[in-house]
Amino acid sequence: MKKLLPILVSLLFSFFAFAQDVDIELFKDGFTDPLNLQHVNDDRLFVVEQGGRIKIIQGDGTVNPVPFLDISGQISSGNERGLLGLAFHPDYANNGYFFVNYTNPNGDTQVSRFSVDAGNPDLADENSELPIIGYTQPFSNHNGGNLAFGPDGYLYISSGDGGSGGDPGNRAQNINLLLGKLLRIDVDNPSGGNNYGIPADNPFIGNPNAREEIWAYGLRNPWRFSFDFTENNIWIGDVGQGDVEEIDREPTSAAGLNYGWRCYEGSQPFNTSGCPPAGDLTFPFAEYSSSSGSGNCSITGGYVYRGTTYLDIEGLYFYADYCSGLIGTVDSAGNLIDHGNFSGNWVSFGEDVNKELYIIDIGGSVYKITGGEIAGTEDFSLQNSLTMLPNPASENVVFSLKNDNLNAIQLFDIRGSLVYSQKNIARNEKTVSIENLNSGIYFAKITSEKGQSTVKKLMVQ
Repeated sequence: MKKLLPILVSLLFSFFAFAQDVDIELFKDGFTDPLNLQHVNDDRLFVVEQGGRIKIIQGDGTVNPVPFLDISGQISSGNERGLLGLAFHPDYANNGYFFVNYTNPNGDTQVSRFSVDAGNPDLADENSELPIIGYTQPFSNHNGGNLAFGPDGYLYISSGDGGSGGDPGNRAQNINLLLGKLLRIDVDNPSGGNNYGIPADNPFIGNPNAREEIWAYGLRNPWRFSFDFTENNIWIGDVGQGDVEEIDREPTSAAGLNYGWRCYEGSQPFNTSGCPPAGDLTFPFAEYSSSSGSGNCSITGGYVYRGTTYLDIEGLYFYADYCSGLIGTVDSAGNLIDHGNFSGNWVSFGEDVNKELYIIDIGGSVYKITGGEIAGTEDFSLQNSLTMLPNPASENVVFSLKNDNLNAIQLFDIRGSLVYSQKNIARNEKTVSIENLNSGIYFAKITSEKGQSTVKKLMVQ
């Protein structure tokens, strides 16, 4: 387990001065309380509105007049309630399944599966709802609500501690409850009379004194989390009580972690009565102050930038604050950079199919994140000088590069899992065997010795 980090050192020395290499530009406005943005491996963007609608921004920037989904009549909305999360199944192209997280008319959490309309890819079948999992919310706040599929293909669900203040029921530490947790379920293999199954490597499987759906616990309100498929890490932005906003980063394989709430708020003791030793807890990877006078109040977790347009922000994790308008980044060493306070109440980030980043203002606008160093023509020359043949392929693929040597080739499946990797190739041509890969879509990331990289789609027959 991680050792406790002194918060004063963290706040004074890891919070760097303003940097001017990050900005935002308006992408699309006119939405009503947007909370989330997702893509489905094409150029469309799906915008989740708190009131119960999901709208589509087409690749040309137009917004469909008819929502993709409208369940406004079956939710409770306002403050921290509403339609809170959306995740498309990794095999959506074939099964048409997507999952939503909302608060029902009683204010309780419901995660359900819907299907796309069989005759129209821009419409959902609103009669296709299959309830997956639900749980009671004792208060109206701290509902969590984020959904995401991990590199393992399982569905992860963020659940807040149930609300009020200070977690009066000690729910986040109670592994018999689903509140204050990160849940992990198998939506493809239901069992036990449920519409989902429990992955065999979940940390509390077989424990009669715990809920088997739990993957991690001790969270206050993990409003937004994301996966970085390149490094196979999960990043969680956990909203603090009143003094510390928390950023957690752990390997996707790390099961059963206790992030410490209500015992600690970030790395500061909060209410340690009856708590486990600090050495048994996992403390933040990074944190910032939301105490009185800071202007901050609530972290919105984001993504690690893996796009190809901006060179200077590659590999940085983005986060924001709802109250101050702060947009910040965290590097791989846990150092925070404050990029300034922007005019927005930031509630979510999102990625498009090219992994470019967006940030959402609940006031109705979607902005695009921009960096300071745009990749030039030379940076894209790798894509123009690279050949990958044959494609589709069934046995071998030959990667050839003009005017440079290959340094690394990595193959990822559609879920983002690494299935092949070779580094230090040091020649301009490499044959890769794909005989052991299942048929389907893969992505090849190729890096040259000059440090240029590109990603190409590979079809395996």
